[in-house]
Amino acid sequence: MSQYQHIKQTAYDANMQLPKLGLVLFTFGNVSAADRELGVFAIKPSGVPYDELSPEKMVIVDFDGNTVEGSHRPSSDTKTHAVLYKNWPKIGGIVHTHSTFATAWAQSQRCIPIFGTTHADHLTTDIPCAPPMSDEMIQGDYEYQTGFQIIDHFKELGLSYEEVEMVLVGNHAPFTWGKTADKAVYNSAVLESVAHMAYLTEQINANAPRLKDALVKKHFERKHGPDSYYGQA
Repeated sequence: MSQYQHIKQTAYDANMQLPKLGLVLFTFGNVSAADRELGVFAIKPSGVPYDELSPEKMVIVDFDGNTVEGSHRPSSDTKTHAVLYKNWPKIGGIVHTHSTFATAWAQSQRCIPIFGTTHADHLTTDIPCAPPMSDEMIQGDYEYQTGFQIIDHFKELGLSYEEVEMVLVGNHAPFTWGKTADKAVYNSAVLESVAHMAYLTEQINANAPRLKDALVKKHFERKHGPDSYYGQA
């Protein structure tokens, strides 16, 4: 048995959640799962339909984007995943989808405003939208540069990837991450739901106010603060 079987299984299980959650159409998405000690991650093979996937078809890649094990070509977004893993050492899973509402905000080149408490339950800022990359970057190693497009935008905004585990890539689509692949999938589902609610909010009231700071603080800290009390002990 492969020494990478555990992350192949994890990546497979996480990928299979995407169609169940309505986050992908056809093959428009991928999940990867990393093993930091081994310095590799498992990722969905490129263009393979979800109903044809298996743990054995997951491709093992190192943090420089080189295939280590697998008979299939890895996802076309592999270099983006590799850049994020290499530069952000505390993430263990990454998800990329073209889910409808999150992608619509990305195509609009707009951050998702923090309108309500559902958003504040998960983060205290707008969901950032990285601006489209330059023509020079597009004509170069596009997927590799997409990773830096995300990283550079977080640096510009002074955001921590450990606190904000999601981003929209302008004119493209969302990426999410987390300490595990399961958490990255969870964040992808949350992002899509929040994007949907924000869209509806602006349809109902184009001048809807942002959530006030006291409610942002209250809802985030009751789940994540030192005195959190949401859920079971």
